[in-house]
Amino acid sequence: MGIGDKIKHGAEDLTGKAKEAAGKATDNEKLEAEGKADQTKADVKKAGDNVKDAFNN
Repeated sequence: MGIGDKIKHGAEDLTGKAKEAAGKATDNEKLEAEGKADQTKADVKKAGDNVKDAFNN
């Protein structure tokens, strides 16, 4: 697994956290939910990275 993918997935997670925080701060439930969804997608991608790394070692 390339380091670039890991960085990209980490950035997606941070973006999701920022969206969620902005949604909470502004009482924007849609933005908050979008942030949580982004974090979930990033977590799934990270889990896939970990599985690929396990098979490559």
